[in-house]
Amino acid sequence: MTVVRPDRPTVRAFIGLGSNLGDRWAHLRRAVDQLRGDGSATVTGISPVYETAPVGGPADQGPYLNVVVELAVPAPCDPYRLLAECRRLEAAAGRVRVVRWGPRTLDADVLWIDGVTLDDPELTVPHPRMFERRFVMAPLSALAPDLADPAAVGRAGGDVAEVGTL
Repeated sequence: MTVVRPDRPTVRAFIGLGSNLGDRWAHLRRAVDQLRGDGSATVTGISPVYETAPVGGPADQGPYLNVVVELAVPAPCDPYRLLAECRRLEAAAGRVRVVRWGPRTLDADVLWIDGVTLDDPELTVPHPRMFERRFVMAPLSALAPDLADPAAVGRAGGDVAEVGTL
């Protein structure tokens, strides 16, 4: 695990991970382990794991396991570097993009970066639908109640069930 250097400022960043194909637990564990071993950021928190019904996409896909990971990222943060890391995690899990919101071994999304607002075709920060989705807000509330207080979690749509920890 990388150690946060006190002489180097960091910002908080949150990555959402989800899986509904194959060994969902293993996909999530491997992604978190890869984030820990990457060296460019420090994993400072991991939410409980929640099971949720899929949102959008084909009707016949199975339920997701979702988790949010908090990172301490060196400032200033390059959001595109985090996006590249998310895509690397997905590729390592064998993700194949066939149908939008379809089943996947791993979905990794940049949810939030303190002090960053970005809206372009490749990346939007904060994530454009995070506040609408309980499968994001519930795990985020365990790590960042300033972003996901109980009222915000209650306003988000969908049902979630806490099913354990990584």
